[in-house]
Amino acid sequence: MVVVDADSLRELMLAVAEGRVSPDDAMSRLARLPFGDVGDALVDHHRHLRQGAPEAVYGPGKSPEQCVQIVTELLMHGTGPVLVTRTTDDQRKALEAAHGAALMAHTSMLWRAPSPWYTGRMLVVSAGTADVPVVDECLLALRAHGIEAQRVTDVGVAGLHRLLSRVDDVMAADLVIVIAGMEGALASVIGGLSGKPVIAVPTSVGYGSGLDGVTALLAMHATCANGVTVVGIDNGYGAACAAARIVRAARGSS
Repeated sequence: MVVVDADSLRELMLAVAEGRVSPDDAMSRLARLPFGDVGDALVDHHRHLRQGAPEAVYGPGKSPEQCVQIVTELLMHGTGPVLVTRTTDDQRKALEAAHGAALMAHTSMLWRAPSPWYTGRMLVVSAGTADVPVVDECLLALRAHGIEAQRVTDVGVAGLHRLLSRVDDVMAADLVIVIAGMEGALASVIGGLSGKPVIAVPTSVGYGSGLDGVTALLAMHATCANGVTVVGIDNGYGAACAAARIVRAARGSS
């Protein structure tokens, strides 16, 4: 039985009530479908069932009208948070005109932010002020997952004493997201201090031989601090999603 409309959903619910289908089997079937067809996009309404958070909207490459269509679909046919990342001025104006003010962080927008549920300590640490746009994206994406993290900025290795002044916070954290450009050394330093999960985000900040973040990316992959997880260049959103998966798994929930 494929759940694609009200009739098939009603039949599935009846089968569960009569004991012909187990609740776990029903959840598995519901997790596959449906999606909403808005023309240029197929909006995934059941991603929350599969991954623990709704689909996010990536702004680049989409017109303001396409962004409005997708966000409208998510808001109308779901109850969870709606996150849009990397928006342009025109996209933001169109979205706010259609759906009102959103929580903003740099170029990310969030409607229906959930109540925070995470009770542990999570840090988002950046090496330089130029990394703050990625920090902002990461923090708002965490907020969309119901996680509030502590922000620590401008503690890169060029002035190591700045990080040492926050070392107690680093050691006490249950998970640390490290955001750094240039040579990306901060991830290795924190990976060597903390025994908890460390997620490293290379940024495109840096001069010529930084290669728009490739140098930091390779350095983080080559770190001698074992167990550091690395996401893509400037991918604050991806780091937040990885962190959310880790803490949900630790809590034993999806």
